[in-house]
Amino acid sequence: MHPSVKAFFDNATNTVSYVVSEPTRTRCAIIDSVLDYDPAAGRTCTVSADRIVEWVKAQGFSVDWILESHVHADHLSAAPYLQDKLGGQIGIGHQITVVQKTFGKIFNEGTEFQRDGSQFDQLFDEGDTFHVGDMLGTVLHTPGHTPACLTYVIGNAAFVGDTLFMPDFGTARCDFPGGSSKTLFNSIQKILALPDETRIFVGHDYKAPGRDEYAWETTVAEQKALNVHIGAGKCLNEFVQMRDNRDAALGMPRLILPSLQVNMRAGHMPEPEADGSVYLKVPVNKL
Repeated sequence: MHPSVKAFFDNATNTVSYVVSEPTRTRCAIIDSVLDYDPAAGRTCTVSADRIVEWVKAQGFSVDWILESHVHADHLSAAPYLQDKLGGQIGIGHQITVVQKTFGKIFNEGTEFQRDGSQFDQLFDEGDTFHVGDMLGTVLHTPGHTPACLTYVIGNAAFVGDTLFMPDFGTARCDFPGGSSKTLFNSIQKILALPDETRIFVGHDYKAPGRDEYAWETTVAEQKALNVHIGAGKCLNEFVQMRDNRDAALGMPRLILPSLQVNMRAGHMPEPEADGSVYLKVPVNKL
């Protein structure tokens, strides 16, 4: 099946969100949404999410799923807001529990913070299936960037999150807690084993040097032949050395601290404190 895919690009975080729908019917899924966040003021707004809400309503679609490819470190998820406006179940990889345990310690969360993934409606494992209307979706567990990373394969389209970028930009970093360049290499092989004509939709684009326009759709064949980090038959050792050296020179994402605290809660803010206000923590020298 050839699902219809509508992309929404967020310039502030270089994130691509997707609405995936049946080509001739009215059911859809939303993948990797964005809640706008101003770190200087500590303020959120829903401009990006409202673009999706308005478009879905204009099409007359009903939402079956609001899917997260992983716990994002560069933007906040708008999943609860979209669920309130449009319905649908919120899903993520089962290994979210590993992420919650890791960052629950880093942020010194109390016992009230559940580390069992119960904030989400559905936890997916390798090989699980789901439906968007009559379309069958299949789950690939593709860790390496984070332990909980998933690729959602719906018809001839694969939504890879941060695992792969456009061929001229490469692959995801692996230096976050729980990341592994060796694991990422093996995960990418799962994606490259899909049929060559499979459409790949990436989670971010940063316009590689020499490219004037943002882009987010490629194919398995293009990734195998042209990806600057993994293509043309590059071996495991070559990839691991490149990825580890590159990651050692990278700074932390601008929104990593608020993003992790919110996204490990399925897009919900921490519980209000005694004064009724919500606070996000800044752990010093922890990352």
